[in-house]
Amino acid sequence: MTTPFQFVEWPCPAADGETRSEAALVFNRARDTRLLVIPPLFEEANKLRRQIVEIMRRLDDAGIDSVLPDLPGCNESMAPLQAQTLAGWRQAVGAAAAHFGAAHVLAVRSGCWLVPDDVPAAFYAPAKPAQVLRNMLRARVLAAKETGHPETAEALLDDARSNGIVLAGWQLGAELVGELETAVYDPSPRHRVVEQAELGGRPLWLRAENDFDAAQADTLAAIVMAEMADR
Repeated sequence: MTTPFQFVEWPCPAADGETRSEAALVFNRARDTRLLVIPPLFEEANKLRRQIVEIMRRLDDAGIDSVLPDLPGCNESMAPLQAQTLAGWRQAVGAAAAHFGAAHVLAVRSGCWLVPDDVPAAFYAPAKPAQVLRNMLRARVLAAKETGHPETAEALLDDARSNGIVLAGWQLGAELVGELETAVYDPSPRHRVVEQAELGGRPLWLRAENDFDAAQADTLAAIVMAEMADR
């Protein structure tokens, strides 16, 4: 039997109040159990893309349909990234869960910030918004130093609060910068936090090249299945 791996479109609320089509990767056999998967934002989305799809394959083998939606401004989306906010992405996640009929969520790293409090979810290695912003600023400062055009994180952030900024190729608007700087991440009691120590091995987002780890995918898929069975 072939794996029902396909891309579909879904109606996503846009920053201007309209609804626009976004893409989603789905494993769909029309089963009753369906999981929404929220990937990390920015560079970690690239580093963990294959790992996430491999986890979805394992869930498919276990009888669980899953959906990995593009959020506005991310991946194949035509929406401008600089117009996006954490609040807008949270709205999009809620809309995706409703559209696809997903009763449970797996969120990865910064994707954990976007899950509504009332939705049962497993959070894999959630990151802190301010730390993600600092890491991206640090990477830009180091790159600028190597090219002989030194910058400071303080000056970059001060300007970004008003004008936005490009970090690692990502055009962040001023409102998103402000959210990343001040947002407080606090999982609700309905969210099961899965730390890297439960999976073992080196985190994929810290590896120099995009990679895949079968053992970690097996373990995280098993944890997600157990969480869904308990709900």
